[in-house]
Amino acid sequence: MQTTIRQPQISEYPLLLDLWEASVRATHHFLAEGDIGFYRPLVATYLPLLKVYCAADDNDIQGFIAIGEEMIQALFVHPEARGKGIGKLLIDHAIVQLNIIKVDVNEQNQQALGFYERLGFRVIGRSEIDGAGKPYPILNMELNYELSDYLRP
Repeated sequence: MQTTIRQPQISEYPLLLDLWEASVRATHHFLAEGDIGFYRPLVATYLPLLKVYCAADDNDIQGFIAIGEEMIQALFVHPEARGKGIGKLLIDHAIVQLNIIKVDVNEQNQQALGFYERLGFRVIGRSEIDGAGKPYPILNMELNYELSDYLRP
């Protein structure tokens, strides 16, 4: 079954929120249960304000990327779809189609950090707190064309 990139329907946003939570539970082990409860309504509020693209086959949405302020604001892949190239497919879309080359990532999420580094992103800044003021350091990353397979448009 072929996976394609498309914009989700409004009716699919609850599915995206469930995918977000499943992905966070699989990858953000540094978050407490209360943190997930804190962030979920924030994600539900802000996700519709961003440009969202999902990777989907005929049956399911496997992951999504959200773009805002000229950067990747969110990238989440369903745990069952991890390791199948869905994240890279979404990143490729952001870079090639949208010319987006910046992302912020939780410093404690070493899997995500390694993923972005393998694609040629490098850390250009750091914040001690996240956007909600919580003590989860954020790394600011930017695509380094010298380290990646992507060509400058």
